[in-house]
Amino acid sequence: MIPWTLIDLDRALRASWAADTCSPDDLARSGWQSENPAWGHCDITALIVHDVFGGDLMAGEAHVDGVQHGFHMWNRLPSGVELDLTREQFQRGQTVSEGWVVERPPGPLRRWDEYLLLRERVMERLGSLPEPAL
Repeated sequence: MIPWTLIDLDRALRASWAADTCSPDDLARSGWQSENPAWGHCDITALIVHDVFGGDLMAGEAHVDGVQHGFHMWNRLPSGVELDLTREQFQRGQTVSEGWVVERPPGPLRRWDEYLLLRERVMERLGSLPEPAL
């Protein structure tokens, strides 16, 4: 196996995001566009980063004009560094509240098919990833 960097993982994720891996809620809200590929991918991206690095899954409320419009997820690595590979999806003035730690959902996820599809695409670019933490 050839070692890869966090930049490699980031590039592989970005190249793998698409409408068929976007959150259905976010698709209904405003669709998916290639100029904002991170839109609707925070949860399954955070889970893949968690598969690779461990640490904590973080969640916060997403707001537009002070009104909550869903949640946002990112990672806190074992070192304590917070890593958010999808933060740039908020291009319409959205804000995200301070985060809190959430438990990884047990077993198959609500978006299991999209998660597996994103993992498969990332592995096509990088090679194998650690098994999902179920």
